[in-house]
Amino acid sequence: MIESELKLKPSKKMKANFKLSDPIQCLALGFGSGLAPKAPGTFGTLAAIPLFLLMSPLSAMNYLIAVLIISLVGIYICGYAAKAGGVHDHPAIVWDEFAGYFITMFMVPVSWQSILVGFILFRIFDIFKPWPISYLDKNCHGGFGIMIDDIVAGLAALGIMHLIF
Repeated sequence: MIESELKLKPSKKMKANFKLSDPIQCLALGFGSGLAPKAPGTFGTLAAIPLFLLMSPLSAMNYLIAVLIISLVGIYICGYAAKAGGVHDHPAIVWDEFAGYFITMFMVPVSWQSILVGFILFRIFDIFKPWPISYLDKNCHGGFGIMIDDIVAGLAALGIMHLIF
């Protein structure tokens, strides 16, 4: 059994015990990418790229269905991991970054340029959290709260992606 105690910036004092041996926690932690000691959300988004490439040949309808399932199941996955770790919206929980990035890339032509621009745009919206993302981040709780700000960040990045591409 692999167990990891994460220590973040002393100012946040957010300690959590996650078990990668638990399949649900493993998903929530982005297959371990969220355990990166610095910038776990960025590493989680990077880990989403290979999965995006596997999903990219899907028809628009099938891709949309997959993203809806990933997002809805993510509410449970993220809520479960937060409860198991004892910390709401711990930075190591990155399944929401997967969903947000997949939303960002919906119906965007696949190229290394679009993958890079989508990555950068999604990270900007996720890190800086302009309104209404910041409102949702502060006022929604549980698995839904963990997911919704990244879903909206993905939608904002998606809008810009369609303007660019």
